[in-house]
Amino acid sequence: MSIITLTTDLGLKDYYVSSIKASILTQCPDATIIDISHNVPKFDIAQAAFMVKNAMKDFPSGTIHILGVKPAASATTPHIAMYINGQYFIGADNGIFSLIFDQDPEKVVELTISQDTDLLTFPTKDVFVKAACHIARGGTLEIIGGPKDAIIQRSLFRAVVNGGTIRGTVIYVDSYGNVVTNINEPLYKEVGKGKPFTIYFRESRYRINHIVKNYNQVEDGDALALFGATGYLEIAINSGNAGQLLGLDVNETIRIEFEG
Repeated sequence: MSIITLTTDLGLKDYYVSSIKASILTQCPDATIIDISHNVPKFDIAQAAFMVKNAMKDFPSGTIHILGVKPAASATTPHIAMYINGQYFIGADNGIFSLIFDQDPEKVVELTISQDTDLLTFPTKDVFVKAACHIARGGTLEIIGGPKDAIIQRSLFRAVVNGGTIRGTVIYVDSYGNVVTNINEPLYKEVGKGKPFTIYFRESRYRINHIVKNYNQVEDGDALALFGATGYLEIAINSGNAGQLLGLDVNETIRIEFEG
């Protein structure tokens, strides 16, 4: 029994997701289908990469991940399948894979699968599902594609250090309104060295000057900062929506200023 995950920006209003799942079950009746998310902001490969990167580590070896965000192929963004860290990933080579992984894949192929229809508007179902089910049945990547030397590289803005200040950005806001930044704990410790600090964001009246271990270490309605499961600095409000109440969204600036 194979696990096939789905990450798309299709939402749940239309029939598209059910059509993809029906196609998987028609070709692989024993497959276990798991939705990572279908609420990725439209065409936002950075948000999709963040979701997959943080979910994939909990899946067993052999899991097959379909990434259906900006899935259309072109001369510069072919469809690919890759094997890395014991798992398979299928999608368009539009830069999304370079945002997920910090190392090169062990194997990558450019898909040569022929569609059963002349319509080219639904590659997630008509191409990616066929590739995933081929792998699920024990097929090799070499049968469905030709070798590819490298994947398209794309980089995001990284947290930067200027003296005793770390300047980062918001990279994700979850459904609770918890705000995830691109400032990781090792960088925080390296620059801060245990010094007192203040976290500033936007034009809000809120300032945060300590890190907690969990949400309940502050009173309901109070803002807090912690390093969450992703390893990145998170801004939240206990029993509240930090994104809305603090006016924070993706790409907003966050800075930590250390004293001394």
